[in-house]
Amino acid sequence: MFTELLTTSGSRVCTVDTAQQGSRGQHLQSDIKAPDGATRTELSTADVVLLAVSEKVALAALPVLAGIVRPDALLVDTLSVKSSFSEAVRRVAPGHQAIGLNPMFAPSLGLSGRPVATVVHHDGPLVHWLLELVRNGGGRVVAVEASEHDRLAAASQALTHAAVLAFGAALAELDVDLETLYALAPPPHAVMLALLARIVSGTPEVYWDVQAGNPLAPEARKALSAGVRQFDALVAPGFAPTAEADFAAALDRIRAALGGRLGDYSQLCTSLFARLPQPPEETPGVGTHT
Repeated sequence: MFTELLTTSGSRVCTVDTAQQGSRGQHLQSDIKAPDGATRTELSTADVVLLAVSEKVALAALPVLAGIVRPDALLVDTLSVKSSFSEAVRRVAPGHQAIGLNPMFAPSLGLSGRPVATVVHHDGPLVHWLLELVRNGGGRVVAVEASEHDRLAAASQALTHAAVLAFGAALAELDVDLETLYALAPPPHAVMLALLARIVSGTPEVYWDVQAGNPLAPEARKALSAGVRQFDALVAPGFAPTAEADFAAALDRIRAALGGRLGDYSQLCTSLFARLPQPPEETPGVGTHT
């Protein structure tokens, strides 16, 4: 996605990967943690070096890059977690312009209209140039501090993915026929199945990084588990006489947490449900007789 964005802007782009791959522009097969001679030459002349790699690779590559790239060059990370890299930049590359970008969507969806979380590690003219490029490409730049980014990512990514994957794990344990489920699934369930299918069809390393790399992700998963236990206790056999009122009170607290965006998200849900495709009138093996 960034290669296309930069190439379209008129920049000359060189990609580096341990694997040989087709790419727009020049490509070098090399390890960014231990670049070969040709890659070091390319890095030493680059205006911008963008690390679209895992956190482990980015942290290992940063000290190497700090000794190769020009002092006025821009270092960019696209990590799902920002605090560790931000601290590392201040420690090993304090003089370099540096910024963290986190597209909050799968690149295949395209940049236009979508949010890009932005953490400025060390400001400079190339930082503003890159942000303007993202805006011109249709991206919505949302500026946050590194620690705030990680807390928000724990809620918006780690919590969400954990909830969907836990739903999938629970579904796999239940004795239900998937074809029948497909035929009669109400809209909320259909949306959950769609979310589950998208995540498990994606790259496992991405979802692993979100869960294992964010130091606040365990807190989000703990809150998710506590939420399930809370509602289980309210409706479990032998519940208290006040359980129904307590259940309504719990929904009130959640409703209050949505604040002024309650109506916006309710309307969005209505719009999503209205767009859901309907299964065929007769699904093979469901409600048919021969």
